[in-house]
Amino acid sequence: MNFKKLVMAATAALAISVTSAKADLVFATDTSAYPPFTSQNAAGEWEGWEYDLMNAVCAEMNEKCTMIPIAWDGIIPALLEKKMDGIFGSMSITDKRKEQIDFSDMYYNSASVIIGAKTGDMDFSPEHLSGKVIGVQGATIHQNYIDKYYVPKGATAKAYQKQDEVNADLSAGRIDYIMADGVALQAYLESEEGKACCELKGAVPNDTEILGYGVGVGLRKEDTALKDKINAALKAVAAKGVFEELNKKYKLEGLMIVPPKG
Repeated sequence: MNFKKLVMAATAALAISVTSAKADLVFATDTSAYPPFTSQNAAGEWEGWEYDLMNAVCAEMNEKCTMIPIAWDGIIPALLEKKMDGIFGSMSITDKRKEQIDFSDMYYNSASVIIGAKTGDMDFSPEHLSGKVIGVQGATIHQNYIDKYYVPKGATAKAYQKQDEVNADLSAGRIDYIMADGVALQAYLESEEGKACCELKGAVPNDTEILGYGVGVGLRKEDTALKDKINAALKAVAAKGVFEELNKKYKLEGLMIVPPKG
């Protein structure tokens, strides 16, 4: 089964298991490039599926919005310190995070997968990966998953600050596997370095306690008015077909669960 079909199947399974005046809103995402969701081009301009969605949501709210980069391991503290208004950076909604912050409604969900070198060995069970080094971005749901299921069986988790650093070490053979979001890893596997070295091993079994309930905008608990505005805007852009347009633009049809058009 090819990468896209497998991630489509795994993602489909996840579905089962105010005034008119303009004001500035600042949303944060990770400093690390995270294509196809958010990244900065050579001119320093933001681009990507999630950046486009943010702009559509902000236009619906009649707000002028800015995106800023903040290191992932400090992004929730920065929100609580009021350095920005929200996190628009592929942050999964989990019960643990909800102890500190609140979230908007889910605006996408996708499968979590493991990739590794092109060996033809497609067994990625925790027992089979004993003695192997699994790279993962730190302070993420994927690190928590590896720590729960793979480390007790003898694997070593190697945490990085940025996802592109994880990818680079896999390409160089310094680690054996990566676990991350399937859509983001598809972008890596379609890159020249990804094509040269690596292959999809499979999608991990879902554990909502760790992997959460999809991605939402991270917000401070007291900002209920902003949460209501964002939720209303997400419903409005869904009704206008914005999600379908963005999925077509970035060639992501079938890879994610998104709010229905109706």
